[in-house]
Amino acid sequence: MSDSVKLDAKAKAAETKKRFLDVWPTLEGQLVDVLKSHGMPEDATEWFRNNLSYNTPHGKLNRGISVVDTFEILQGRPLSSEEFFKASVLGWCVELLQAYFLVADDMMDASVTRRGQPCWYRVERVGNIAINDSFMLEAAIYHLLKVHFRNEPSYVYILELFLETTLKTEIGQLIDLITAPEDEIDLSKFSLKKHQQIVIYKTAYYSFYLPVALGMRYAGIYSDEAYATALSILIPIGEYFQVQDDYLDCYGTPEQIGKVGTDILDNKCSWNVNIALQKANEKQRKVLDEHYGRKDAASEARVKEIFNELQIDALYKEYEQNTYEKLNKLIDAIPESTAPAQQYATSGNVSFSLLVAYSRRFIDYLFSTKAKATVYEPMLEPYPRTISNLGEGADKVTLKREVFRSFLNKIYKRQK
Repeated sequence: MSDSVKLDAKAKAAETKKRFLDVWPTLEGQLVDVLKSHGMPEDATEWFRNNLSYNTPHGKLNRGISVVDTFEILQGRPLSSEEFFKASVLGWCVELLQAYFLVADDMMDASVTRRGQPCWYRVERVGNIAINDSFMLEAAIYHLLKVHFRNEPSYVYILELFLETTLKTEIGQLIDLITAPEDEIDLSKFSLKKHQQIVIYKTAYYSFYLPVALGMRYAGIYSDEAYATALSILIPIGEYFQVQDDYLDCYGTPEQIGKVGTDILDNKCSWNVNIALQKANEKQRKVLDEHYGRKDAASEARVKEIFNELQIDALYKEYEQNTYEKLNKLIDAIPESTAPAQQYATSGNVSFSLLVAYSRRFIDYLFSTKAKATVYEPMLEPYPRTISNLGEGADKVTLKREVFRSFLNKIYKRQK
């Protein structure tokens, strides 16, 4: 890619982010007006406003902007002002979902800071009120969807996406909490299979599948097979993202990851330690059992010594290259057409067995035994399906490879 093209892409991304941020004050005002319309006291109204503004618009906003990007890619043209606004509403609903998860997660993990500021529950006077505040952030999603999408054909599908994704994320959080509590260190509970379940359910669905699926729904893609295709690529991309995140927590610099890595100190069921447990000899395993999850720098250093002995760094790089190449091949296999999506069009529901076979083909290919680094086993079951087509007819647009490649390249280049 030439320097001029890169600059154009960066300028476009910056402009999209600015326009996306410009939508937020309108939505925040609509949400605060709900409390005003119910005659709530001023201090409650201002508390809700502070909750919204403190927890929602200060992250990287990648998830929310990905909804807009997906919708625009599928349209194949610049969006009108109304289209951009409505796609942004969906994007901000994803950011509200993220805010809801993070406010609750920070309390569960007893975290201190988030996005360079104190966690919401640690702000003066907030404390356990943050529990209710997290509920209000979630409820805000459904108010905005009702106001802006109630008359859209995709309304029910969009509601289903948010509800299903919330449940899946909470399942992932449950597995994470009971597998690796900070005050109960038991590495026998760890496994690559559990790590995979945690990252798929806790991260991949809401961070990767949800933004794209929302863009697809708003664009008028209804058929089951299109979503099976998206799911079968985006979930492995989400896994790859989290494996890379685990790796960078140990091997990345604070400048790269925006924080000091603490997975070893926090007893996290990370990719690094699961690979180490798989490859460690008896002596190395003893060191891991005695030092992993201990809150001191000396123990952390001992664990890192074992990681270095087992060449976790080299194993990750091998895993990454194999995974990146395979995901690109999966993306290349997506058929593209400017005509209605005949390869996806269905006259009704696709049978469950067909979806299973479709998903299995992608999963088996991704985790082929031909890979040099066999660091993951395929899931024993296919990824759970989403709500099936209710019979609205043929898709208005088709999937495009750029939707998936834009995600993949952002992750691959994150550490380069």
